[in-house]
Amino acid sequence: RPRPQKRVVVAPVNSTFLNDEGELGTVKKATVGGVQSEGMLCDSRMLGWIGGGVGVAVNLPDTYEIGSTPPSSKPRRGGEGAQSEDAAAAAPAPGLFEKKLTKEEKKKIAEERRKARKAAKEAKAKEAAE
Repeated sequence: RPRPQKRVVVAPVNSTFLNDEGELGTVKKATVGGVQSEGMLCDSRMLGWIGGGVGVAVNLPDTYEIGSTPPSSKPRRGGEGAQSEDAAAAAPAPGLFEKKLTKEEKKKIAEERRKARKAAKEAKAKEAAE
């Protein structure tokens, strides 16, 4: 359970995280205890960190800005091995805080890929015919 005045890592809906099998999972909207959930608290394993308790929310030092990308490795107490804010922003955990594509955007990209493959196939067929 997070302590007052501590910073935790929250994965909002549609962000990705590492599940117990080491595969990428996606945070979905859910109702927990009759309350609508818009995300989840992350533990060390979800962020791909070594060490830390499974199922225990990650607490970050207050040197990390609220809303910033989580660090790529576990910060150490007393500053030893702790990352600066710049280093934390430079190496984000995979999938967290990335913009997710809408269905329409995904369909548009898929259609563009199909057109590109079709054009390449036609050009290859035309080249072979000559």
